[in-house]
Amino acid sequence: MRPLLILLLFSQGVLAHKKSDTVLPHQFVIRNFKNEQSIQLDQVQVVYGTYGHLNTARNNAILLPSHFMADRSGYEWLIGPGKALDTNKVFLVATELFGNGNSSSPGNTPEPFHGPRFPVMTIRDNVQAVYRLLKEALKVNHLLAIVGFSMGAQQAFQWAVSYPDFADCIVATCGTARTYPHGVVRLEGQIAAITADAAYKNGDYVTQPVRGLEAFALVWTGWLYSQEWWRKELWRTTEAPGSTFEQVLQNYRTNFIPGADANNLIAQMRTWELHDVGTTPGFQGNTEKALGSIKVPLLYMPSQTDLYFPIGDALYESGFIPRCVFKPIPSLWGHTAGAASNPEDEKFLNENIRQFLFHER
Repeated sequence: MRPLLILLLFSQGVLAHKKSDTVLPHQFVIRNFKNEQSIQLDQVQVVYGTYGHLNTARNNAILLPSHFMADRSGYEWLIGPGKALDTNKVFLVATELFGNGNSSSPGNTPEPFHGPRFPVMTIRDNVQAVYRLLKEALKVNHLLAIVGFSMGAQQAFQWAVSYPDFADCIVATCGTARTYPHGVVRLEGQIAAITADAAYKNGDYVTQPVRGLEAFALVWTGWLYSQEWWRKELWRTTEAPGSTFEQVLQNYRTNFIPGADANNLIAQMRTWELHDVGTTPGFQGNTEKALGSIKVPLLYMPSQTDLYFPIGDALYESGFIPRCVFKPIPSLWGHTAGAASNPEDEKFLNENIRQFLFHER
C-alpha cells in the first residue's frame, strides 16, 4: 500500500477500508462570520456528510469532527454493522474543518481573504460553526456523543468545555486538550519546510511550491509512526510486496498528500498549534481548570507510541477530568493507531468505543 493510502488517515481516514460513495457532501453557509480574532468574513461554508437517519425525536445523533486535511469520510473504520457506530441505530454527522480545501479555506475563499490572507481559524471557531450547523440546519439540540481523532479529538475536548451539556459523552483518540510547546515546535518546523521554498512567494504562489511540499512530507513522515515501527519494518505490511525502504521514503516524499494546497496545509497547522481549552472565555488560560469543568464521561484513548500527542501529555490531562476513562491503545503504529491503521487497532478501538458508548455508562 502506497503512502497515498497511508495518507487516507488524514485526507479520508479510511486506511484499508473502501471509501463510501454514498456519503454526499452538504454545505452549511454562515453569513457575516466573525472569528476569535474579530475578523469578519462575508460568508463561510462548512462541508459535512451524514450517515443513517435522524429519528423523529431527533435524539440519536453523534458528531464526528474531522482531523488534519480530512474529509467527511474520515471515520468509516468505525461505522457500519458490527462496528461501534451502527447506522441502523444512530445518525452520524461528519464535519470538515476550515482549511481542508472544501470547507472555507485559503484556497477557496475570495479576496480580501484568499491565500495567505485567510484568517487563522481556531478550534473554537470550528466548534462555533458546527454548533450553528447542528442547531440551525439539522435542528439537533443534543448529541448522544462526540467522537474525534487527532484534530477531531481537539474539537471534542473543546465541545466538552464550551458546550458542557450538549453531548452525553465524549470520545477522544490520539489528541489532547491543548497543543503543548513541543507540538508547536514540530508544527513550526513543518510550516518552515513549506515556506522555505522560494516558489512559496509568501503564500502568493502561482504554482504549488513542490520542493517545500516534499520537504514538509518528509518531516511529517518522521513523526507519523513510532521508532519501533520503522525498526521492525512494519511498513512492509502496507507497501507493495518487494518495496525497498528507499522506494517507501520516496513515495512519502512525493505522494504524501496528492493535490494538497500549501496555504491550506499551513492554515490547519495554525489551527492545530493554537489549540488550548484553557483559553476558552472564563478560564483565564488555565487548561487544568477547563478540563476540570468537563461534566460528561470522557473516554480518552491515546496511542502508547504517538509522537504528535505523546501519551505523557494525555496522562497528565486525564488527571484533571472528573469522569475520565483512560484507555491507551497498545500499538506500535504511532499517531495512526487512533484511526485504525491496522486490523488490531481497529478491533481495539471499535470494541472499547462501543462498550463506552452503549454499555459501560
